[in-house]
Amino acid sequence: MPGGDSAAAGGKTGVRIVVVGDRGTGKSSLIAAAATESFSENVSPVLPPTRLPADFFPDRVPITIIDTSANLESRGKLNEELKRADVIVLTYACDFPLTLTRLSSFWLQEFRRLELKVPVIVVGCKVDLRDDNQPISLEQIMGPIMQQYREIETCIECSAVTLMQVPDVFYYAQKAVLHPTAPLFDQDTQALQPRCIRALRRIFILFDSDMDGALNDAELNDFQVKCFDAPLQPAEIVGVRRVVQEKNKEGVNDLGLTLDGFLFLHSLFIDKGRLETTWAVLRKFGYGIDLKLRDDFLPAPLKHAPDQSIELTIEAVEFVRRVFRLYDTNNHGALRPAELDELFSTAPENPWDEAPYKDATERTTQGNLTLKGFLSEWALMTMLDPRGSLANLLYIGYGGNPASALHVTRRRSVDRKKQQTERNVFHCLVFGPKNAGKSTLLNSFIGRPFSESHEPTAGERYAVNVVDQPGGNKKTLILREIPEDGVKKFLSNKESLSSSDVAVFVYDSSDEYSWKRSNELLVEVARHGEESGYGVPSLIIAAKDDLDPHPRSVQNSVRVCQELGIGASIPVSSKLGDMNNVFCRILSAAEHPHLNIPETVAGREHKQFRQLFNHSLLFMSVGAAFALVGMAALRAYGGRRNSSR
Repeated sequence: MPGGDSAAAGGKTGVRIVVVGDRGTGKSSLIAAAATESFSENVSPVLPPTRLPADFFPDRVPITIIDTSANLESRGKLNEELKRADVIVLTYACDFPLTLTRLSSFWLQEFRRLELKVPVIVVGCKVDLRDDNQPISLEQIMGPIMQQYREIETCIECSAVTLMQVPDVFYYAQKAVLHPTAPLFDQDTQALQPRCIRALRRIFILFDSDMDGALNDAELNDFQVKCFDAPLQPAEIVGVRRVVQEKNKEGVNDLGLTLDGFLFLHSLFIDKGRLETTWAVLRKFGYGIDLKLRDDFLPAPLKHAPDQSIELTIEAVEFVRRVFRLYDTNNHGALRPAELDELFSTAPENPWDEAPYKDATERTTQGNLTLKGFLSEWALMTMLDPRGSLANLLYIGYGGNPASALHVTRRRSVDRKKQQTERNVFHCLVFGPKNAGKSTLLNSFIGRPFSESHEPTAGERYAVNVVDQPGGNKKTLILREIPEDGVKKFLSNKESLSSSDVAVFVYDSSDEYSWKRSNELLVEVARHGEESGYGVPSLIIAAKDDLDPHPRSVQNSVRVCQELGIGASIPVSSKLGDMNNVFCRILSAAEHPHLNIPETVAGREHKQFRQLFNHSLLFMSVGAAFALVGMAALRAYGGRRNSSR
């Protein structure tokens, strides 16, 4: 397989190389020799920025080389340049051993102190001046240093006088930026990095058209043409198979090149220093340096107003259903952890292993993910991270038009006017004081058993599930718990309620203080909705209904609901499993966005004033219209009298 060309640069428009090292190590002479392809005795102590043209190396990416001074008074400028570097060339003098010692005793430690995250090329200059009577092995000397400082990409010796390996210094520096080793290969284990394996597995599967686990001659040729615009000759295909089979018996079978063989080939390229070949393949399929799909490979982000949301289309939902059935190998209606890991084996990682997705959905008692849970995770990810959701669809094999996988819902303000919504996924905010029962409500929603122990929620938490409605209609509901001490920060954003379809306020029905605090939160959120124009339907939930209710709380809740114009509080008991159909009722409130929107006294007065003001304008308009009509009639009458004379 041939290597990559300029396309392998992955869209990089330039490489900035900063050359550093002790005084007298030959930095300026090295740069001048590379730029002029000749040696000069008279070189400035510090050269101005030097530019090598795009056609200097095969990747056709221009290089800017920055010379630096090692003087203490120039340290500030040096640090600034280092922080702007794409790659560092660190020099020592082959005829001055102390400068070699200074690499690890000063320079490499300094790079770490500055928290630089760029590759380093170590260069021994003036190799022509080294004492031939003291033979030295570069590998022997640099091996231990490279073990300690993994940021060192490679080491090379050169001579500006004889021009020996001078261009190679900057070729390797450019290559370290455009085709870095670290994302692909683990030097410690001498194996491909996990993310690299996942990306190559996805590419392998894309070309395994007959899904037999091997690339036959035609499939291998399709891969070659796609990546390198050149077909393989029959003899070359035979040669590829022979090379793989000699080193990896599992890499070839009667059907063709297996995944093991495909991965082995790329390990071989990297071992031979042909990283550009593997990078050319990865970049052809949209991967960036982090081995995730680049933003420019995905459709442009969907534009939407704050009160619009993004959902998977019917086509995309059907695709994920098929994927679920494909990986549910025992047809038990749930994916085991190993099956879920296999499903995402072509993604950079399982996206649901971390918060907010981990533990957000329904699972069986064995910890397996049900179909409802699987669909719910996709709905949650699409709402929170639409582009991440789209990327993961592509990772697991979505073959449709990426632009048709997501759609933007209608604005909530329009839904309210039409008194109905077309959404399939609804977002509910869960407010309430500490120990009111918010987390227990979320646990009940995703089928978790009741627990007497109370563990305060440290931050925001999500629970999502598919809700079965009367008539067989199914909608997805996302509950988002807002801790009491996080409400102020949440409401500091004017548009914080814009993304929500409904809000619930939970209180402990046996605790008067819990009711008072929940009521305060309700009024606070209602005012925010009135001021921002993003008021949402709201419900009150009286939790812990198995305990003796506080009489005053019951009376006050009835009064407050009437005053605010919302439905009566809903009693629930997670302990007894009596949830009073609360999730269907939450969903119903979300589906009727014009109802149950709380109205405070101040909001009602403002509304009345606005209506009065509008009526005044109407009366003024009507009066003005009558005046105009009267004037027109008077003029007409006057005109008729004048004409009759």
